[in-house]
Amino acid sequence: MINSLRTLLIHQLKNNKPKLNHGGFTLIELLVAMIVAVLIIAPLLRFMITIVDTDRKEQAKTTSEQEIQAAMDYIARDLEQAVYIYDNSGVERDHKEKDANNSGIKNQIPPFAKTTGCDDANTCTPVLVFWKRKYFDRTDEVKVQGKDRNIEELTNGNDTFVYALVAYYLIDDENQTWSNIARIGRFEIHDKVVSENDNIGDSEPSPGFKDFNLNEPGSKLKQKLNQWTKEGNYDTPVQILVDYIDNKQTTQITPDCPSVFPKSDDKDDLQVPKEIKAGFYACVDADKKIAQLSLRGNALARLKTNPKDYEYKPARSSYFPTVTMQIEGRGFLNIK
Repeated sequence: MINSLRTLLIHQLKNNKPKLNHGGFTLIELLVAMIVAVLIIAPLLRFMITIVDTDRKEQAKTTSEQEIQAAMDYIARDLEQAVYIYDNSGVERDHKEKDANNSGIKNQIPPFAKTTGCDDANTCTPVLVFWKRKYFDRTDEVKVQGKDRNIEELTNGNDTFVYALVAYYLIDDENQTWSNIARIGRFEIHDKVVSENDNIGDSEPSPGFKDFNLNEPGSKLKQKLNQWTKEGNYDTPVQILVDYIDNKQTTQITPDCPSVFPKSDDKDDLQVPKEIKAGFYACVDADKKIAQLSLRGNALARLKTNPKDYEYKPARSSYFPTVTMQIEGRGFLNIK
């Protein structure tokens, strides 16, 4: 009897021992944890992606705004030295015109006069063409008989200037170096520096340059300078000034140039170019040496690869920074 009781007690004590917990999660607990993690992490990831994308867009907008403003400031400083600015009649009309006194300059500069960087009339459009005073500091160097010489050696220590022909182009060809939208290029040729030192000859003018002749027939400066022709071939390339100029405007831009210059005599010739293809154009009053320029960039083209994603739309206008400025040429001709 006693043995039976002892056996029963031992068995009961064994059954009352706490069960050991070996740890781990059940499958249900693991599934619940995963669902909670997804619900928390997914919104955070979307938030972070939105922040990064917004930052990229804002950076592209800021970069475009800065580059467009810097390009406009550069052109404005350049144009302030102008002694004459070509309007549409001076740029577009070619030598087939019957009026020999108003033949225009288009055939005398790139792209019709070939040079590196602007040799296709379909993709390289002259917008702003002008004559200016190009100033040389006495420390600047020029070529004299193939050797570099300081200006001060030619001018007995003085600064000097020469006349230069400058052209700004809208270039909208596709290549591997630049973007697949438009950019602005600059072309310049200038006259020689005449030496005042008997022991040193004159500097070398830019290839293709010929001084304009104010004795040409015509009562106006416009008629005289429209007859200018180059001499020889150019080897001066067209340099790119700024990239990512918008050319995805779906609606035709029609600037009202007569309202900009209401007192101009030639209202039909104010707009350059006559057919606007992209965000670089001008209204020019040649007689008053004034030009109103407009530049429009395209920040979305820095971010998107599909052209439809960076076409201009009113809802996206903040990504198309635009700068407009009116500049007066303050240079003058030495006319005896």
